[in-house]
Parts: sequence; C-alpha cells; structure tokens
Amino acid sequence: MVKKIFAQTYLWVLLLLLYAPIIIIVIYSFTEAKVLGNWTGFSTKLYSSLLATSTHHSLMNALMNTITIAFIAATASTLLGSITAIGIYNLKARSKKAIGFVNSIPILNGDIITGISLFLLFVSLGISQGYITVVLAHITFCTPYVVLSVLPRLKQMNPNIYEAALDLGATPMQALRKVIVPEIRPGMISGFMLAITLSIDDFAVTVFTIGNQGLETLSTYIYADARKGGLTPELRPLSTIIFVVVLALLIIINHRAGKAKQEE
Repeated sequence: MVKKIFAQTYLWVLLLLLYAPIIIIVIYSFTEAKVLGNWTGFSTKLYSSLLATSTHHSLMNALMNTITIAFIAATASTLLGSITAIGIYNLKARSKKAIGFVNSIPILNGDIITGISLFLLFVSLGISQGYITVVLAHITFCTPYVVLSVLPRLKQMNPNIYEAALDLGATPMQALRKVIVPEIRPGMISGFMLAITLSIDDFAVTVFTIGNQGLETLSTYIYADARKGGLTPELRPLSTIIFVVVLALLIIINHRAGKAKQEE
C-alpha cells in the first residue's frame, strides 16, 4: 500500500514539474502584462496583437519559416527513414546490427556536435548557408528517429505476406505500396510527428547552419529576443497555440491508433 502511494505521488510530482511551466505560460497568455508573472487582469489583447502580422512581422516570418522547414524536413525524413528501415530489416543479422549501430550515432551525438559537423561540411563544399542548408540539416538529424519509429512495425509484420503478394502476381513496387506501407503506416505517422517536433524544437543545429542572410526560425528568434533583455509578450500566446495544436494532433493520432487496434 505504501509502495503504491509513493509511486503515485512520484508520478504526480513528475507530471507537475513537466507541465507547470506550460500551464503558467497558458495562464499568463491571457493578460496584457509585459513581464511574465505580473497579472493585470484577463485579456486576449496579446492574441489579437499576435494575429496582427503588421505589428510583429519578424515573429510571424520566423514562425512561417519554422513551420515550412519542419514540414519539408519531416516529409523528406519520413520517406528516407521508411525506405532505410525497410532496407535494414531485409539485411542479414550481422549487417542489420552494424547499420542499426550507425543509425544510433546521430541520436546519441550531442546537437552541438551535429551542428558543428554540418557547418564544417557545408563550408568545405562551398555551399552558402541559408534556407536549403537548414532543411538539409533537419532532414539529417530527423531521419534516424524515423528509422527507429518504423523498424518495430516491420518486426511485428508477418514476413510471408510480402512474398504472398509477389506469388499472386504483384510487382515489387505494388507489394511495397499495398502490403508493406499499410503495415508500417502507424510507425511512419509517429516518425513524421516526431520529426516535426524535433525540427520545431531545434536550436543548436539550426544556429550553425542558418548563415547570415537574415533567415530566422522561432528558436533563433527567441534566442536573439532573450539576449536583448526580455521576451516578446506575444510569445506566450504563440507558445500556447503551438501546445494546443500539438496536443490535439497527439490525441487524434492516439484515438485513431486505438480504434485501429480494436478493429483488428
């Protein structure tokens, strides 16, 4: 009994520590106070100010850059990661283990090491840094996570159904599209969502590959804003909107996954 109470208390304390900062940001997004922690009464003025793009043009540009980079990087890394996972799955045991180890290195590497490595690579190749290099960098560090999301689905799949599809007259591409892809789709969706989250959240890799052409993402904007001595109040409603959207997507995906399991 004591052990159960201790475990539940530990869980609730952990959840409180994780979500308390988010809850505080959400609460103080509904007040006009310039400084976080100073409640001046309920107001949605910060939301109105955020949506007025002429007022915070640079912030909205940074947000749009962040979203487009995240979607491009997530789409490309999902395709590359899924193909790579299928390739790894069909390797022999020793080769599979070796490639799996190589795939884990970028994940275990610190972000700053990845950022510096990519920076030196682009400089050595004479590639001018900007939008393209940021997208390529995000694809690079997101792809291994997609591989890890898709591989478990391949391991759960019946290996005979692909061969059966070929025996019934399907071409390898048709078997891939109509047999393997439906089986690994949940893993692909999870990998896609994870890639978007990682891309939006990234700072260390972005700051080394963004160059000096004036391109800004949300993370670099917040960093530059913080160095000025404070954060733009409109970042609070923006953070709240991002949190709500991500939460809604996770609920929808988990609901669909649970429904699919029930149908099986």
